[in-house]
Amino acid sequence: MSIENKNDAVVEPNPHGNKDDVILRSLHQRIRQQEILAELGVLALHGVDFTELLSQTVRLTAEGLRAEFCKVLEYHPAENNLLVKAGIGWNPGVVGIAVVGADLASPAGFALHTGKPVISNHLENEERFRTPKVLAEHHIKRAMNVILQGDGKPYGVLEVDSQSEDQFVEHDLAFLQGAANMLGMAIERERRERHLKAAVDRQDLLMKEMNHRVKNSLAIVASMLHLQARNTDSEEMSGKFEEASRRVSAVARAHERLYRTDDLEATDLGIYFEDVCSDLKTSMPHCELIIESQKNIIFPIDKSISLALIVVELVTNAAKYAYPDQSNGKIWVTLHADDSSIRLTVRDEGKGLPPDFESSKARGLGMRIVTAFTTQLNSEIQFKRNPPGTEVIVEIPI
Repeated sequence: MSIENKNDAVVEPNPHGNKDDVILRSLHQRIRQQEILAELGVLALHGVDFTELLSQTVRLTAEGLRAEFCKVLEYHPAENNLLVKAGIGWNPGVVGIAVVGADLASPAGFALHTGKPVISNHLENEERFRTPKVLAEHHIKRAMNVILQGDGKPYGVLEVDSQSEDQFVEHDLAFLQGAANMLGMAIERERRERHLKAAVDRQDLLMKEMNHRVKNSLAIVASMLHLQARNTDSEEMSGKFEEASRRVSAVARAHERLYRTDDLEATDLGIYFEDVCSDLKTSMPHCELIIESQKNIIFPIDKSISLALIVVELVTNAAKYAYPDQSNGKIWVTLHADDSSIRLTVRDEGKGLPPDFESSKARGLGMRIVTAFTTQLNSEIQFKRNPPGTEVIVEIPI
């Protein structure tokens, strides 16, 4: 016959056979149990890897109860069973594989569904529950189960088992429940972190999809502007459409970089510039574009777009004004960075700047765009007369 203790645990009656010489040993065990609960609390709060936390929990719980076996059982409602998620003392092929029933006839299932701890000190004579196969195979004589809560719903059961003839008592039950509570906090944290990560991953996926669609839309706009340029009788208007197409393509390239990488806020400036300059090569075949771009310059995407648009305007101006006769002129684009700044240079060997040129007074759209973006980037721009040709240097502080 069984009785229920004051904590509503289902407990097999304990015969009163404790000896006086075990009192000191029992006291040391209780002290160690309190130390273990404190240790588990620290592990739970410090965000230890969840698998490692399960392993540490079963090891410390077994130590605290001087038992040879301990396991964490994870509830699988669809199969109505409990999987041995972590354990200590068990033979190979148990942890991660073995399951026990989660029905009320199972000690672990009873603890799971009723929330009441279960102590069984004589499994061979147990009439309340069936003995799970895994316990019989390991010659387990006594077992204790408590529910593992987590994030508002049961995660499973924490169970300790032993082959010895000793007995689990109420103090042991209090310790086991304390260990389960510590692990429950970690389970709740792990579930919330997993849900948060899933939400973040979904958000990243949506952002990548958005950038993909924006890139495709901008590419269509750039193509339409290019077609319009080819179908316009006015040479001046054709040039303006081509310039607009190049600007749109530069922005489209940025969104292409975003959906192809995991970083949605920054990009490798060197690779991005190579993509942009590659597009410029195809749009101005009369010029040879020579690119020297340093890799692994990680720069915010919004600033990268601004800098790319500066490159588009400077290269376009060089092709247009340095080589007005459409000759096979060379344009050098270099991008380098050090610890304090990024340096962009665009150099040509063309006819050079007009004698009265002042960048601050330039009225062309291209130069106004360059001035606006250099101001936005808090950068400095220099125009050097470098016969033959011109060199433009932009210094962007990091």
